[in-house]
Amino acid sequence: MMKLFRMLKPYRIPIIFILALIFLQTMAELYLPTLMADIVNLGIVKGDVPYIWKIGGFMLLIAIGGTTCSIIASYLSSRTAGGFAKQLRSRVFRHVENFSLQEFDKLGTASLITRTTNDITQVQNVLTMMLRMMIMAPMMCIGGIFMAVSQDAKLSTIFLVVLPVLAGAIALIGSKGFPLFKQIQKKLDRLNLVLREQLTGIRVVRSFNRGEHERVRFNGANTELRDASIKVNVLMATVMPVMMLVMNFSMIAILYFGGLRIDGDHMNIGSLIAFVQYAMQIMFSLIMVSMIFVMIPRASASAERINEVLDMQPDLSDPAQPRTMKLMQGTIEFDRVTFRYPGAENAALSDISFTARSGETTAIIGGTGSGKTTLLSLIPRFYDVTEGTVRVNGTDVRELKQEELRSKIGFVPQKAVLFTGTVADNIRQGKDDASMDEVIHAARTAQAENFISEMKEGYDSLIAQGGNNVSGGQKQRLSIARALVRRPEIYIFDDSFSALDFKTDAKLRAALKSETTEAAVLIVAQRVSTVMDADRILVMDEGKIVGSGTHKELLENNEVYREIVSSQLTEEEIA
Repeated sequence: MMKLFRMLKPYRIPIIFILALIFLQTMAELYLPTLMADIVNLGIVKGDVPYIWKIGGFMLLIAIGGTTCSIIASYLSSRTAGGFAKQLRSRVFRHVENFSLQEFDKLGTASLITRTTNDITQVQNVLTMMLRMMIMAPMMCIGGIFMAVSQDAKLSTIFLVVLPVLAGAIALIGSKGFPLFKQIQKKLDRLNLVLREQLTGIRVVRSFNRGEHERVRFNGANTELRDASIKVNVLMATVMPVMMLVMNFSMIAILYFGGLRIDGDHMNIGSLIAFVQYAMQIMFSLIMVSMIFVMIPRASASAERINEVLDMQPDLSDPAQPRTMKLMQGTIEFDRVTFRYPGAENAALSDISFTARSGETTAIIGGTGSGKTTLLSLIPRFYDVTEGTVRVNGTDVRELKQEELRSKIGFVPQKAVLFTGTVADNIRQGKDDASMDEVIHAARTAQAENFISEMKEGYDSLIAQGGNNVSGGQKQRLSIARALVRRPEIYIFDDSFSALDFKTDAKLRAALKSETTEAAVLIVAQRVSTVMDADRILVMDEGKIVGSGTHKELLENNEVYREIVSSQLTEEEIA
């Protein structure tokens, strides 16, 4: 956790003010019992009413001053902790943005969300307490002991027994609590995972009547979290009873032995009252420490999880000395490329070699699991090749800055993803400064203009979270428009026409031809009708290219392609 607190450097001045204010507040609270002792010993016992009013007024001023310091310190500590949490969340978010798909696969989306929200909130809460209690408690404890000794040194020997007992109890409970809090955060990850899967897949759950199964899964994860929380809360709940028990026995001992010292004329009544108040301050300072120790284990577990994210270095990074891309517009070259997913025994791609040039359409077709999407993922460097080289415009993609590389690519993923905002905002995801004319032109080319014009607000119509208020085909067309508005040198369509009817598919491909005359186009598709007009078709099977050529050439020479075609087209259509 101390590693994260290094980020508090920008807040040094507010922290110094907080320390000063808490010091003044503590001094005020420590001085009040001494003044009370003076009122009793010199005012009440002697019947000096003016002295009582004088010291009483002074006590009121000190109390007001201490309260003012407390209010300002609370405000500054909340501002500091809030600013720290904001800065930390931004840092985690920026770091996660640089992750490759391998890091996302390793940590999991649900866990990353928990770490960015709940875990940082835990650290923020404990920081708020530490800025006040962690500083105030030791000052109050040490100051209280010093002031108690000044009232009666012999009676203060009670603390030699009490303080080690309390410190031992706090340390024992804190050490037991840390691993339990770590478990709680993992259980929370699991609950978030189940909940996220259930909500995002609600259509599948309902269509297959799996509601009861999902309820059982959710209840299982929820019960595990509840049981872990109860276990740790029962442990932490023992702190307060132990503290109160020790404190009450201490009060009994102080009053008993203090009474004996008053009876023997070794102590005044006012001094005993002050001593009792100092004892209470010492005990309450230890209660504050115990409250911090209740929160610190959970915050430490959260801090460990946050540091795990921040310490994780992306497998993909920009080169120290990036090269400038050569002036070979829209050329992609795979040179003996082999790729293996981390931890996998078999390669997903083996010995892939081909070149896609500007002005050409290269289509990739093959059975499920043949490696088509994996192949496309290597071009924008979602993954790095295991062996071989992928070149864009003649330059190895590993020697280019990722931002420069991806600025040349218009990528349409297999699963269409839309964001909350207007239709125009979603299309402008491809180009922030696109004019309205460019947006409309891209939508028209993507065959999206008709359904957009039928929407109530047209291009200003709102898209719901995940695009749930538009159909699958409409999502795909908006995703295609998003790539088109960019006017990149390379277009990658990863099975992006699957939700379109044959008529719309044909119209869209015809419109794309005039838009992509100076760009390299790669299309992955399941439909033969989508790829048959391509300049070249690559046939993939089990991670290898087993055929390359035009539709006519492959029908004559490639058995795998003939099987795919015959499974989709009639003999008349093939002819």
